[in-house]
Amino acid sequence: MANFVYMIGSKSSREVALVDPAWDIAGLVNLAEEDGMEVTSVLVTHTHQDHVGGHLFGHDIEGLSELLEKCKAKVYVHKSELDTLPIPKSEAVPTDEHTRLDIGGVGVEFIHTPGHTPGSQCFKVGDNLVSGDTLFIGACGRADLPGSDPGQLYESLTQKLMKLEEQTLVFPGHNYAEHANHSSIETEKATNPYLRFPSKSAFLAAMGYPG
Repeated sequence: MANFVYMIGSKSSREVALVDPAWDIAGLVNLAEEDGMEVTSVLVTHTHQDHVGGHLFGHDIEGLSELLEKCKAKVYVHKSELDTLPIPKSEAVPTDEHTRLDIGGVGVEFIHTPGHTPGSQCFKVGDNLVSGDTLFIGACGRADLPGSDPGQLYESLTQKLMKLEEQTLVFPGHNYAEHANHSSIETEKATNPYLRFPSKSAFLAAMGYPG
């Protein structure tokens, strides 16, 4: 799946948040501990199994359940996806577009970007954006899965993410680009074919949906 997992941390407080921890939970926790950091938060871009753990394609993927056995962390997930989270709701903190989080002085802004899933969200940290499966390098998230909405995806891309500062760096949820592991809003505006449609109807038509 070539998933990316990110760490957002504070050097002063030694706290760190894991974004979409899955696949190798022990390795992620050890990496944080080796850097002298304590995992205190988990940020979930969306609740597909390759990002939070569960059963997928005949395999059990480690994720949130295994992480919470090792760390006392709060799990931040969009309120619309609480029911699909693979842990009890009592372990989760529901979020919306007004949620803000402070990690030892490092501010995280939550941006609700529905389309790939109803509760997809991105995380903006200064001039950096963790874009999950909403925006990839030269591509965007799938909109043909259960719960997907191509019209909402278009709105999230054009009315939310493309309105961010052009110098914002983009860190996607998957390593689908051969030439780079991150991009920028400026570069995506100029080169991403999914961001160059003149209208929503044109975008939907290209994605194979009626306008």
